[in-house]
Amino acid sequence: PTAEAVVNYLQAVGIRARLRALERAAFYKADQEKKFRHLVRVGSAAAGNAATRIEAFVLSGGIRAYGGYPDLDGLYREQAGELDPKKREALLHRIQQLMHERVMFGPIVEPAFLNGAGARVAESGLGIITGHLYSAPYEDLTLRAR
Repeated sequence: PTAEAVVNYLQAVGIRARLRALERAAFYKADQEKKFRHLVRVGSAAAGNAATRIEAFVLSGGIRAYGGYPDLDGLYREQAGELDPKKREALLHRIQQLMHERVMFGPIVEPAFLNGAGARVAESGLGIITGHLYSAPYEDLTLRAR
């Protein structure tokens, strides 16, 4: 449903767009082989930080990147070898600023996950599954009695 909404929004402002439906395996294969052109919706809701996202989506050789910039590749290599956390952070911020200035990405969707937490929650499900960052399994979540 997200893809249809995005195409409709683009068309509403005069941008020609069409949706090409693919099975999941076909999409990932074509994405991995960099067969898509023009506008592609790529993203990930996997755990990570700025460095892991930049490596996958921004660097010229990134597994989810289409193209890239040599200067960003160089800044990334520089931060990867930097031992001072403050300098690494500054380099990552610089990369992000350049990505923003070059309009490399258009924010379309913000992944959101339902987590049960709060005063009325008896069992949140957080931490039940080792390494899983969200409330799960949902059927085990419980509320406190009123």
